[in-house]
Amino acid sequence: MSAAPLRRRWLAIAGTAAALTLVVSGCTSNTPEEDPSEDTSSAAVQPGASSGNDEPGDKVVIGFSAPAADHGWMGAITKGAVAEAGKYSDVELKQAEGTNDPNVQISQIEQFINDGVDAIVLLPFDGAALTEVATKAMNAGIVVVNVDREFSDPNAARTTVLGDNYGMGVSAGAYICEQLKGKSDAKVAEIAGIDSLPLTQDRSKGFADALGTCGLKVSNRVAADFTPQGGNSATASLLQAAPKLDAIWNHDDDQGVGVLAAIEEAGRDEFFMVGGAGSKNVMDAIKADNTVLKATVIYPSTQAADGIKLARLLVQGKSMSDLVEVEVPRKVQLYAPVVTKTNVDKYLPTAFES
Repeated sequence: MSAAPLRRRWLAIAGTAAALTLVVSGCTSNTPEEDPSEDTSSAAVQPGASSGNDEPGDKVVIGFSAPAADHGWMGAITKGAVAEAGKYSDVELKQAEGTNDPNVQISQIEQFINDGVDAIVLLPFDGAALTEVATKAMNAGIVVVNVDREFSDPNAARTTVLGDNYGMGVSAGAYICEQLKGKSDAKVAEIAGIDSLPLTQDRSKGFADALGTCGLKVSNRVAADFTPQGGNSATASLLQAAPKLDAIWNHDDDQGVGVLAAIEEAGRDEFFMVGGAGSKNVMDAIKADNTVLKATVIYPSTQAADGIKLARLLVQGKSMSDLVEVEVPRKVQLYAPVVTKTNVDKYLPTAFES
């Protein structure tokens, strides 16, 4: 049986079950008598709750497409998606080759549509450019899960999994405020990513807003390009322009490799540094506590893996077991926590290799 008839049959069954639930609830009082035959233990499944989501179900064919893994974070995105799909005996993953060409990625999605996959998990190189073909997939009855870079039309996906770029800036700024304890004359520097990208703009805005709450502002700012080489040259320029600093926030841990190298070359250590994204080498440095790097702000590389899990739930007609809601949410935005020496062990298992 094809996936579309299965989904239609499930919806019909769900509708009937919902109607029965309404009838039953309408006929009970607010203080029902206890039934000795009922299991009232904490392990009992409550109405509206979901359980056993990881148990094998109907086969789900998922197409996955993402940009080229030319960055540690992006590589972790793809590895995470493949690993998550491999955990389920009822999931068949069709993985497209990573590409930074929107036209190639469009053709990949077209192929998934022609193949009749049940779901597509898509991290677009360019969200706007992939919106039309994603909409085409949705119109063909294929569940589309949009990851990280949003489509220009939310209707192009059933659900979207996002990091929180603005929240990254807020978390970094709040941590720096806490560490500087209201030092009004503190010098805070920012090493951004690519300034033309909305994600960089959101991170910078969140950072400025958070610093503003404790009376601080960015005194020196440079932009790099998310690469170690770019981070190195941008930081060298920053350090020459700022003879005294109290704190630095670097937007990206991959470019942070070059940032730290420039700091060491300059022999500077009068400040502390906060990273961004959550790479393993940065977390190892935080744990060792032998450099200026004292914290990083997570931008989860689990987003595509989460997308795989959600695609499977959607096709199989399941909900998220820890929510009362009987449908998978329209949007899931992941948190941007601060990782320090005190909690680094909690986050190391999800760190990516730079």
